[in-house]
Amino acid sequence: MSPVLDIALTALLAIGSFFVLVGSLGLVKLSDFLKRLHGPTKATTLGVGCILVASIGYHAWLGDGLALGLREILITVFLFITAPISAHLMARAALALAPDQRPTLPDGETPEAPAVPEPGEGSAGGDGDGRG
Repeated sequence: MSPVLDIALTALLAIGSFFVLVGSLGLVKLSDFLKRLHGPTKATTLGVGCILVASIGYHAWLGDGLALGLREILITVFLFITAPISAHLMARAALALAPDQRPTLPDGETPEAPAVPEPGEGSAGGDGDGRG
């Protein structure tokens, strides 16, 4: 392997490992659920992305074929799509279950919690009978 590629792949692995470590420590050490949610969804996602890019570069240099690279690209895409969506849904669920955890605004006021529809009253369309 060329020394430039060695350095680039090593840097990607080191950066990815650092972000995975920071995200994992954030998950363990932060105080409440909404703060802990940021560790795995932000830092760890970036860290795993760097590690997967390093793996793609390594296998591309070795010439192991397109199948390994395509698989890693799909893992990266699914990770970057699903992590923010799942974090958003977990945060909304946490705020709906415990509205007292809602952070205060800069002027000291607490924002009103949005109305949570009762089961069967969703906006899924249909004629309002809950069957869609």
